[in-house]
Amino acid sequence: MAESNFVDYVKILCRSGKGGRGSMHLKHVKYNYNGGPDGGDGGDGGSVILRGNHNYWTLLHLRYQRHVFAEHGGNGGKDKCHGTNGRDQIIDVPCGTVVYNAETGKYLCDVTYDGQQVVLLKGGRGGLGNFQFRTATNQAPRYAQPGEPMQEMSVILELKLLADVGLVGFPNAGKSTLVSALSNARPKIANYPFTTMEPSLGIVGYRDQKSFVMADIPGIIEGASEGRGLGLRFLRHIERNSLLLFMVPGDTDDILHEYRVLKGELEKFNPEMLDKHRVLAITKCDLLDDELMAMLREEVTAGLKEMGDELPLVFISAVTGSGLERLKDVLWEELNSESNKLQVITAEDTLVHRDKDMAAFAAEMAAEGEDDIEILDEEDLEDVEELDDFEYDDE
Repeated sequence: MAESNFVDYVKILCRSGKGGRGSMHLKHVKYNYNGGPDGGDGGDGGSVILRGNHNYWTLLHLRYQRHVFAEHGGNGGKDKCHGTNGRDQIIDVPCGTVVYNAETGKYLCDVTYDGQQVVLLKGGRGGLGNFQFRTATNQAPRYAQPGEPMQEMSVILELKLLADVGLVGFPNAGKSTLVSALSNARPKIANYPFTTMEPSLGIVGYRDQKSFVMADIPGIIEGASEGRGLGLRFLRHIERNSLLLFMVPGDTDDILHEYRVLKGELEKFNPEMLDKHRVLAITKCDLLDDELMAMLREEVTAGLKEMGDELPLVFISAVTGSGLERLKDVLWEELNSESNKLQVITAEDTLVHRDKDMAAFAAEMAAEGEDDIEILDEEDLEDVEELDDFEYDDE
């Protein structure tokens, strides 16, 4: 069996570089036997940095890279020579990568856009040489600082696809066929369950050169939230979609029952997923006549209203193209609705969004007492908490 090229979970041991020692040196030259201290500072150790890269869409390139070690800083030398700084280790990851501490499971950081850099482990600072400790009363200090130690941590990198629309449906609901009909993506299509074994993204073109991204994940079955089928592994890929498109075949015995099961599995996996906007598409309508479609429309609309889910309903056929333009109109309208714009990307208790209007809205929410919201700009995302100053220990 061929190995899948889609990797969305890796574990890596990361280690930053330690700072170099400061030099303890007293200058002795001809005709100047009391040259004084001239020990240079040690170099800083290299840091381990995560960088978002839109050219990657999987963590495959990190599958066999189990260790990432940054360089140590060089030691200081005489004549006030500064030690060399250790080279940083930069790990390129696809946008949408979440990082956790492998030992504690604690959330560490989130890489959400191209070019974003997050310092995962800060390199140790170099120690000061004895030249830095000279004073009027201590003109020949015979001590220097050691460098700061390195940091080490095992981390888990978990990819969650970033897309505008996520497709939710049972196997053979027509998800892959729809993606291939609306975009240039070519997922595998066949007449048997679980044809789609890994997520895929497609860019859907819209009017006036506009577009949005659609994510296709493997089919969900009842019990997916408990680990059955492939759903548990891939459900996280639709956690960040702005809109969920539920897909149920028109030839299904009970459309509303399938919708309830799908909705229930999402709720069990993450209740917040039901806060997203939803659209219900009845697929394979080329198998239905007009009279049956009209009856189904009336029945499903009434059932959704009774459930309290008054969401848009669209009948489509990806094979004949029927209803696809109407579907794109509905999806675009929902994606750009005012209430959907108020949904923001969150990571734990921190709000991260670069859209000014979105940030302004979040600022209003924070002013009204929402203490768990913090506005971060790009500079803030790159900042790293400074290490506390350390003092020399002459022991």
